[in-house]
Amino acid sequence: MGIAGDIIVIVVAGLIGAVVAEKLKQPLVVGYLLAGMLLSPLSGLLGVSDVHEIEKLAEIGVALLLFALGLEFSFGELKPVWKIALIGTPIQIMLTMIYGYGIGFWLDWGVVSSLWFGALISFSSTMVILKTLMNQGWMGTLSSRVMIGMLIVQDLAIVPFLIIMPQLQDPAAGLPVLGMAAVKSVVFLGTMIFLGAKLLPKLLGYIAQRESRELFLMTITAIGLGIGYITYLVGLSFAFGAFVAGMVISESEYSHKALSDIVSLRDVFGLLFFTSVGMLLDTDFVVANWVQILVVLVIVGIGKGLIFAILTGVFGYGNIVPLAVGLGLFQVGEFSFVLAQLGMQTNSINPEVYSFVLSIAIISMVLTPPVSALAAPLYTIKKRLLRHDSLQTVNIPATGLKDHVVIAGGGRVGQQVARMLTLLEVNFVIVEFTYRRFEQCKQAGFPVVFGDICGEIVFEEVSLESANLLLLSIPFISVTNPAITKVKQLNPKLDIVAIAEGPDQMKILYEKGAFMVIMPELEAGLEVARQTLLHQEIPATVIQSYCDKERLRHYEAFHENQKDNTTITQLRSAKNLIEITWVHLDQDSKLIGRTLKDLDIRKQFGASIVGVVRHGRFFPNPNADYQIEVDDLLAVMGNADERTAFQEMAAA
Repeated sequence: MGIAGDIIVIVVAGLIGAVVAEKLKQPLVVGYLLAGMLLSPLSGLLGVSDVHEIEKLAEIGVALLLFALGLEFSFGELKPVWKIALIGTPIQIMLTMIYGYGIGFWLDWGVVSSLWFGALISFSSTMVILKTLMNQGWMGTLSSRVMIGMLIVQDLAIVPFLIIMPQLQDPAAGLPVLGMAAVKSVVFLGTMIFLGAKLLPKLLGYIAQRESRELFLMTITAIGLGIGYITYLVGLSFAFGAFVAGMVISESEYSHKALSDIVSLRDVFGLLFFTSVGMLLDTDFVVANWVQILVVLVIVGIGKGLIFAILTGVFGYGNIVPLAVGLGLFQVGEFSFVLAQLGMQTNSINPEVYSFVLSIAIISMVLTPPVSALAAPLYTIKKRLLRHDSLQTVNIPATGLKDHVVIAGGGRVGQQVARMLTLLEVNFVIVEFTYRRFEQCKQAGFPVVFGDICGEIVFEEVSLESANLLLLSIPFISVTNPAITKVKQLNPKLDIVAIAEGPDQMKILYEKGAFMVIMPELEAGLEVARQTLLHQEIPATVIQSYCDKERLRHYEAFHENQKDNTTITQLRSAKNLIEITWVHLDQDSKLIGRTLKDLDIRKQFGASIVGVVRHGRFFPNPNADYQIEVDDLLAVMGNADERTAFQEMAAA
């Protein structure tokens, strides 16, 4: 079947590799690369008949990858960390290139190949980092924002690199070419911004009115690839044109729809690209030079990690952030493959350098999750060794802390709880390890300690031994799990309330010893459902009953599985026997106009009316002469059977 058969083999192998990678909690790109290595003619295993034809198809994958990158680009994402992203990242790329050049020179690769090696290792992997942050629960932290901000700028930097790097082979001859490329790029950008920003949204609006998803997808694909091809015809990079097209569309109201439609096509062609990259890896070379590859990997990883960590510290980020950024961005990224293939096509690098880069990139990607997970324990060790360091504390009562609530995390949840505790005059202290949030808590007047809840020095500062509750308002299992373990060692009797992102995390936290675990998504979903049902004029009693049942269904099972929570389960069962039901009375109810004495509800049903809401006012414990009116909302207390019997009588 020729190339058609090759594509089928690649897609099936890529699927198997992706499933294996997902099972091992690795990004899918790692599975694609490993599948490509197995399909490579050099491996002697399955083999693909025409690798070069697959490479041509893979160029479409590169264009779609950069087109989607342009669609996703937003300066808004860089605002919180704009200094280190826009200033620090170019410095990082330059320092890493110099460092890589030194490694290449040490390996005797020559000037041009060494410069290429420096450029290739200066990029980190957006795909791998995003997957790792999500799996480890670090999304939303300051560390993750710094990493994502720097990765966005790195991804943007690949565009000028695709233009500049091929000219390094002959700098003297390349300068005029580079100058002409710069002029063409400026003219092309100006034309796209002027014409594209006006014409493309109108075209997309016209197509969107046809209400055909297939037609819209074809239009988006044609724009991305068509503009890319035009840039290729005028002597610029195919991928550069696709990126600019995406960036122009990103400013229109159709950007989100365009991205959602193109992402599936991008992923399929991305599979072809990454698999083709894996197929070009010489496995015989890797086996023969594995010691040297590992040595270079360690040198690159340590050096690159240090560059990131030091730069992060220089830009004013402290605490765990420099360590997390250094351990997170040490790897070589997927856009290095795009640049490496260009280097091979222009004969700028030889197969040895290419194989070295591919080997280091693949291994470093696989190592990213376990290496980045070392940030928290290493930071804890550092704090333990530097216990003499003083902590910043603000608004701590002069009399000290006792029988207080410790809130770990001064984010939105932590600050909301702090405001309520302040109003109710309950003693508390916040522990926050992000300086920005520490300053927010400080300005709000809350007692706050700047530090990590897992650090023993923090335990002493917040008087954890005399606290009566610990609230872990940080929704990341990577933080809450070790925190519960350490706190239980110090104060086993302390009740801990934690937040989980799902049932699996809830189970883990209960097993660790949490007293109560809340799922914010469940609570938000119940509130959305409550508002929806209220809008549909469904009685409040029915809605409350539904919400109670849903909470019991999600939370009760975990309590019943815990030996230490038997008492809690029994109390909840007892509570259900004396629960209050709210009964709304319409004009057809036979209770209207009668007094509580006439009804003698307790004698008939065993239930009691303990309150009435009338015209928005609540009347507790109404007396026997209280006369019932239309639209009264009665609070009926009793067991389930008693309340049900009363509801049926009231509705008759």
